Amino acid sequence: MDRLMEDFLVDCGLRDMAKLSVLCYGYTLKQFSQYLEDQKVNVSSVDRKVLKGFIEHLRQEKKAKPRTLDNYFSCLSSFYDYLVFEDAVNTNPIPPVRKRYLKRYKNNDDGHRRQLISVEAMAQMINSTLDIRDRAVITLLAKTGIRRHELIELDLSDVDLVEMKIRLKPTHKRTNRTVFFDDEASFILRRWLKIREGQNTKHSPALFLNSEGDRLKRRGVHNIVGTAAVRVGLHNPNSEMMEDRFSPHCCRHWFTTHLRRAGMRREFIQELRGDSRKEAIDIYDHIDLKELKEAYLAAIPQLGI
Repeated sequence: MDRLMEDFLVDCGLRDMAKLSVLCYGYTLKQFSQYLEDQKVNVSSVDRKVLKGFIEHLRQEKKAKPRTLDNYFSCLSSFYDYLVFEDAVNTNPIPPVRKRYLKRYKNNDDGHRRQLISVEAMAQMINSTLDIRDRAVITLLAKTGIRRHELIELDLSDVDLVEMKIRLKPTHKRTNRTVFFDDEASFILRRWLKIREGQNTKHSPALFLNSEGDRLKRRGVHNIVGTAAVRVGLHNPNSEMMEDRFSPHCCRHWFTTHLRRAGMRREFIQELRGDSRKEAIDIYDHIDLKELKEAYLAAIPQLGI
């Protein structure tokens, strides 16, 4: 099992998966490997009975929540797909069990939609945040729609305050790397940068720093957004329902939805999100950045912040 796990994780790297995802997969497979060892079962002999036992083990012994179970079995399904590809097993045993016993998968996430808040609620959340760095983090997530890891990886040199645009680091998920921000975001960013000068004792290139002067981490962004959302009653961290929780990714959801409601063209929204436009004709439909910026500034909600 250990050799198969190592080979699978190397394969994940070859497929350009995010490093954090590979680490999470590694942890999940170690838990699964330990369970199989305790049950004296070989990885190639895993069947429905073994998987049902693993679900029960996770629920009873690990007190795993539905979201955790879903993540575990997503990893295991990918792992067995790899084993099928390598002719190590004949079939992937995960999907039938996952469909029958994991509610979120069975219901196709009905009732587990991300929370969408109003423009007024977003303004309230940002205005209730006193720390300038935290205000800048939430504002930039909302005004650009970038992902959490994209925000974390930003360096000061990536931000053009004159042209009000950001050049993101290349990732396997993103196509367009240029995003824009408006006057509201610019004002808060400039305030943060003045404070950052005094806090950057380690001479970090990172745009956002933590309390130790290092690059802000994923957990830090999660805490910033979660704390602000709890403060205004938008986030219940104890709920299993996605619509009761407000995470950094909800800012991307907010960005997309409100641009759409403002009438922005679908292909422009896709470009700002960095999504792949899949129609063959899209290859020849080049979007002018000047036109894109003008459309963005006309559609992005104003928050009065």
